[in-house]
Amino acid sequence: MKQTSGFPYGKLILLVLFIAFLSSCVTQKQVKYLQKQQKEDTTSTFANKRLSDYKIQSNDNLYIKVVSLDDKSYSFFNKQSANNVYDYANDAAIYLNSYSVDDSGYISFPVIGKLFVKDLTLDQAKTLIQTMINEYVKETVIIIKMVNFNITVVGEVRKPGEIKVYQEKINIFELISLAGDMTDFANRAKVALIRQTRGGSKVIYLDLNSEKILNSEYYYMRPNDILYISPLGVKRWGFETFPWVVIFTAISTALLLINYFKI
Repeated sequence: MKQTSGFPYGKLILLVLFIAFLSSCVTQKQVKYLQKQQKEDTTSTFANKRLSDYKIQSNDNLYIKVVSLDDKSYSFFNKQSANNVYDYANDAAIYLNSYSVDDSGYISFPVIGKLFVKDLTLDQAKTLIQTMINEYVKETVIIIKMVNFNITVVGEVRKPGEIKVYQEKINIFELISLAGDMTDFANRAKVALIRQTRGGSKVIYLDLNSEKILNSEYYYMRPNDILYISPLGVKRWGFETFPWVVIFTAISTALLLINYFKI
């Protein structure tokens, strides 16, 4: 006649498995963006700094185009000929036809010569160039944009790599969406933004789980930013690749054997 064993091995193993399963799960709180800090907080409007505050720096490349009804004025102030519509057909062509800001902060512009644009916003640089050109020809329109607006996203996103931005401004969520969104194992509470400053590289940690990011001065991206999304601890100890099926099968077999041979 079989007797019940004094020590509940089966229950102990099941308890260990249950604890391991819970510790390996990613909670909803860890993957939700823009969580309210307080239930009574109903704020829906957030102020933040936009790309218009960006100051032109050395080694930036600027796309500058002077639009005029006069063909001669057009050819004077633009690098490409008026009839060559393929000069801006791809990124490399745009780069080669752009104006590079030298180490001293100047660009060399046709007819006008050297212009100091460092630490000016795009709007300020546009006004400066427009004022200078008005001395030579009237009724022109200036178009100026950043050429080297590239941002790198690495870590726990579905499509890491360098992203080229073809708009005047882009916020951190738009950037992440272009990278295919974060994976379930991304640490949204500690996203590292690496930004170039005059003194070197600066690392800022952002919490995308909190609504406070909408008020942050780092909400909008700047050219040459790097965004690193680190993994959660669950990912680091290998939950995704660990052979859980083999482990569960072995433990289930062991439980059956213990139950069959107990005295």
